Amino acid sequence: MTDRYDLILVGAGLANGLIALRIREARPDLRMLVLESDPVPGGNHTWSFHDGDLNHAQHRWLDPLVKHRWPAYCVRFPERTRRLDTGYASILAEDFAQHLQDILGDTLLCNTTVVEVAPTRVTLADGRVLEAAAVIDGRGPRSSDHVALGYQAFLGQVIRTRTPHGLTVPIVMDASVAQGEGYRFVYVLPFAPDVLLIEDTHYVDSAHLDDATLRVHIEAYARQQGWEIAEVLREEQGVLPITLAGDIDAFWAQTQGQPHAGLSAGLFHATTGYSLPHAVRLAERIAALPEFDAPAVYSAVHGFASESWQAQGFFRLLNRMLFMAGRPSDRWRVMQRFYGLSEGLIERFYAGRLTVFDKLRILSGKPPVPIGEAWVAMQQTDPHRIRKSR
Repeated sequence: MTDRYDLILVGAGLANGLIALRIREARPDLRMLVLESDPVPGGNHTWSFHDGDLNHAQHRWLDPLVKHRWPAYCVRFPERTRRLDTGYASILAEDFAQHLQDILGDTLLCNTTVVEVAPTRVTLADGRVLEAAAVIDGRGPRSSDHVALGYQAFLGQVIRTRTPHGLTVPIVMDASVAQGEGYRFVYVLPFAPDVLLIEDTHYVDSAHLDDATLRVHIEAYARQQGWEIAEVLREEQGVLPITLAGDIDAFWAQTQGQPHAGLSAGLFHATTGYSLPHAVRLAERIAALPEFDAPAVYSAVHGFASESWQAQGFFRLLNRMLFMAGRPSDRWRVMQRFYGLSEGLIERFYAGRLTVFDKLRILSGKPPVPIGEAWVAMQQTDPHRIRKSR
């Protein structure tokens, strides 16, 4: 194996996987290596997105990875049920892994443990040192005192129902369920007439939830919908960061020139936690670089992450209202009100392209949380003070 490369990607999750695929297509001449500690790339996830999150060109190159598409989705709240005629799609981890293996071949090394990462060097557990013009670390979120977070914690099960379930489009949020210590909803994707993904999801202040309780929730939800579970085919779980406030310059100063990708670069929708659109755009930006060296790659990622951070200031404000104003068990009221707005606004919200009028419309009218608490939450922008107050 050659020990000198143009690019080494550490971690074969969504962000690095898409970077590798885009580079293989756009720059097949580059000597690239992808290192993954697990037996297969991609982990155990389902990545979803709305049609409006991507442009036509991005849809085209991502299409081979998409397993399921639906023409619409619905939401449910105690006082509102609505169908939105916006396309929705999902990529499954097993399909993502197979596609990476087929396209990358021996460029992808699984079961490979990395013990040290530097901008131009990777040290493996067996002592080998691999060098590259640039190394991108995409091994998941990293903690920082310079960012204040809430969390979207979930556990999902892909189940086979004993009889056809009858669901034809996803339920992106069913918040008609009993609430708890934060905003709780159930997320349901129909993969086949008798196969569903059911996720019990919680917007909470702490990342720790009891898995056994969430499994009970899923079983109870299926029973309430009239679905008898014949078999649990797969289980996935995760914790997504929801950004409340932060110092982006201090956050990136901690990287000391190390390029990052995905959640470790802070590249995700601040309110929803969706990361696929950001991963697609980052892959395109990196693949278009005229030069591949650590400073150039770092500059590209840092620049993109900073642009994204600046563009999402309004979403962080909304997050503070959601997490810091009113009782946690009443957070569903914020989302119920939001889903009463126009379909175009909701589509732009998910795509991260709100207009000034959209922002005014979201904030207008009587807030679904106490006005005084909402005002205080909106003004809180110091991550250190927020972390201490919570």
